[in-house]
Formats: sequence, structure tokens, C-alpha cells
Amino acid sequence: MDRISTSPHGRDLRKGRWSLSGQVYLLTVVTVDRAPRFAEWTVARQAVRAFHSPPVAAQVTTLAFVVMPDHVHWLAQLNHGGTVSEAVRLYKATVSVALGGGAWQRGFHDRALRRQDDVRAVARYIVANPLRAGLVRDIGDYPHWDAVWL
Repeated sequence: MDRISTSPHGRDLRKGRWSLSGQVYLLTVVTVDRAPRFAEWTVARQAVRAFHSPPVAAQVTTLAFVVMPDHVHWLAQLNHGGTVSEAVRLYKATVSVALGGGAWQRGFHDRALRRQDDVRAVARYIVANPLRAGLVRDIGDYPHWDAVWL
């Protein structure tokens, strides 16, 4: 187990938290000033591809995600030896390099799912984000999401 560390503010939020191998986490990462960086198709696809990059995949198994115009929701299971902070750092870095510059606010929000949480229900909640935001009327019309259960 490795202790999670992020920016000074994020570190305060994570005091006493640990990265646990096999644990499923719901992660949220936000763009700088909530700018809609991922509203453009090609930019959003860079963010989608980054979930499957080898450095990120070495840290976590991505179960579900949605790339919204100004943030990302990510359901990930921590691999042996991986840490939540490193997975998010690598994801953010991969996207930033692909875009030619930083896109992200410092830190991230994370929640470890409990044993009694329904992982598929959390995944459905994540991928339904574009519906709740009014971006589409049918989730099939929104291209920037995926879940392993399809």
C-alpha cells in the first residue's frame, strides 16, 4: 500500500487515505477553470485514448469513463503496485502531452467504493453524465464514454 499524495490542498483532503490494490475508485478530474477543453471531437478522443495508454494501464484497470467538455469521470480498479495518485498523474500527463500543454486543475477527487456498492450502477451513473448535462437525449449519441460490461 502506498500513501496518496497530490498538491498541498489535495494532500490535506487525503490524510489517512491509502491506495489499496484491487480497490475500485471513482475519480473525477477537472480542466483548468472548468474550460470546455474536450468539447472538440479530436481533443476529447485524445482524453479517451489516454485511459488505455500503457503507463496508465500499468497502474489501473479502467472499468468505465466519460469525458465531458470540462471534466472526466473515471471508474478504475487499482492494479497490484499501482497508486491512485500515480494513475491520475500519468493520465493527466498523457492528455497534456497529446494536447501540447496543461489542461487540468491541480488535484482530483476520489472515492473508494465500498464492498456493498454496486460497481455497475456506479458505471451507469458515470456514463449517463451527458444525459443529465443535457448534451444528448440518448447515451448512444455521445461518443466519449465506455464501460467494460459492453
